[in-house]
Amino acid sequence: MTPQRISLVTLGTDDLPRARAFYAALGWTEAESQPGVAFYQLDGMALGLFGRADLAKDQGRPGVDLGTGAVTLAQNFTDRAGVDAAYAAALAAGATALKAPEPVFWGGYSGYYADPDGHVWEVAHNPFWPLDDDGRLTIPRPE
Repeated sequence: MTPQRISLVTLGTDDLPRARAFYAALGWTEAESQPGVAFYQLDGMALGLFGRADLAKDQGRPGVDLGTGAVTLAQNFTDRAGVDAAYAAALAAGATALKAPEPVFWGGYSGYYADPDGHVWEVAHNPFWPLDDDGRLTIPRPE
């Protein structure tokens, strides 16, 4: 098994019902839920939503104030229109605008929003990193 992988990303939330409603409004479907946690099946991995205080306790750090913003989650799209549509859908679902999609210095197009708990998402089109039909990204190897 390769060590260079991620199986699960868990986001701490202050209001699990609100977070679940936000991701549902984006079209995400829960694969499993238990009291205090919701899981979404992604392509080869999962995303979890977990009450922030319960997550700190589960980590062995009860009472620690878990922050947000030091990590960016990203979704890439095949074109700028896909980026614009995803950004608009996130704002309509209750996201906070951080940076509207725009051309960026490296030759792509991207924007940022924060989910209702402050987790930062980037939506981007990178013309140098192709996506397959399912949206899987593979970084091209230099020749």
